Amino acid sequence: MTLYYDVIISGFGGQGVLLIGNLLTYTAMDIGLRVTYMPVYGVEMRGGTANCTVVVSNEDIGSPVIHFPKSLIAMNQPSLEKFQPRLLDQGVQIVNSSMVDQSLIENNRIHSYNIPINDLAVQLGNIRLANMVAIGAWIQATQIIDMDKIQSSLEKIIAAHNAHLIPKNQEAIQLGADSIANLQTN
Repeated sequence: MTLYYDVIISGFGGQGVLLIGNLLTYTAMDIGLRVTYMPVYGVEMRGGTANCTVVVSNEDIGSPVIHFPKSLIAMNQPSLEKFQPRLLDQGVQIVNSSMVDQSLIENNRIHSYNIPINDLAVQLGNIRLANMVAIGAWIQATQIIDMDKIQSSLEKIIAAHNAHLIPKNQEAIQLGADSIANLQTN
């Protein structure tokens, strides 16, 4: 059976969108899948726009460029406005409802999961965990990769001198997954 799934992860520079793109990439490689990762960011960096595309497949990938993605993680409103119209019908999007006007979110042709990502990260004690909440939500919503695999890959993207941060990041990933699981059961 052919597996092919892609995602655009987008937000402001400094929100960690490139980091979770790397996390997804390393995880896919670790479990034997083929993967492409392409970061894009403005010259402003922190505070400017940043996004990345990740394609995961069990076959060769023709291009890392995604014109019409199957999924989206929108960490802010400009990201939602830019990429939501390009999502394929029945695509999956994780929307940071802490930073997006709810009236802009499509719910008919797209499976939208509106999660207060920033609020959940603050609840964990650090707004910088928002990206991990988001990737946990995406993993739960798409079921492309096992949750334990993404959590065990954290040590590949978090520097050794910051290894003490891994448990809190794992907690954030799980909180994101739980928030989607709660939506799916209600």
